[in-house]
Amino acid sequence: MNEILEILSYPFVIRALISGSLISICASILGVILVLKHYSLIGHGLSEIGFASLSISSALKISPMIISVPSVIAASFLIMLTKAGDTAIAVASSAALSLGIIISSLTNSISNTSSFLFGSVLAVNEADLIFSVILSFVIIILFVIFYNRLFLITYNEDYARSLGINTAFYQIMISLLTALIVVSGMRIMGTLLISGVIILPAVSAKNLASGFKALIIISGVISILAFLTGLIISFIFNIPTGAGIILTNTIILILTRAIKTK
Repeated sequence: MNEILEILSYPFVIRALISGSLISICASILGVILVLKHYSLIGHGLSEIGFASLSISSALKISPMIISVPSVIAASFLIMLTKAGDTAIAVASSAALSLGIIISSLTNSISNTSSFLFGSVLAVNEADLIFSVILSFVIIILFVIFYNRLFLITYNEDYARSLGINTAFYQIMISLLTALIVVSGMRIMGTLLISGVIILPAVSAKNLASGFKALIIISGVISILAFLTGLIISFIFNIPTGAGIILTNTIILILTRAIKTK
């Protein structure tokens, strides 16, 4: 307990705690929609595109956000709007990962992107905190306002379209918010692990609930629990933050699966 209290005395830990908690909640909300719509791998694809953009920005010696934000957003639109599902994600992620590796190898910049690859609380600055607060506020407000329409689109897109709902608009909105969550979470969770933060809580929640509202609530609780536990584990055992969070999420998934089976 004393060690935990000592950890919480550092300003950068408080920033990571607030930013990571908000990102985890919003990622869990979007994760439920993505899992139910069979876009579970979109986070993985976008994270590898994020890695490629980080490699490019490192080679050009400019801020990672300048390239990461527009490239990840553009990729998310293409993946969603092409309707190719996992095929589009596999193609985009493979191409982006290979591009990132080639650029990093040619420029010897892999060391500059290591904190983004696996996550680090040291990488979270005040600008990241402000961005995550604003983004989380926007996501939660939009989800509350459009809850009924998102529910319809998630479970029966054709029926929603027959009611006159502009499903393309909501597809674009989900794509945009998912891309921003991926970019925002890269510093803490890492580009290679952020997809797990989006998907694993939602999959765990499916083992415990069937209703949409229950899925959202349980997914959010699991996401926060996994983040806080993973953050503590990363400090105690001196491992990357993202790895600790994903490990915790994986254990929770196994436990919820066992509960469902029983």
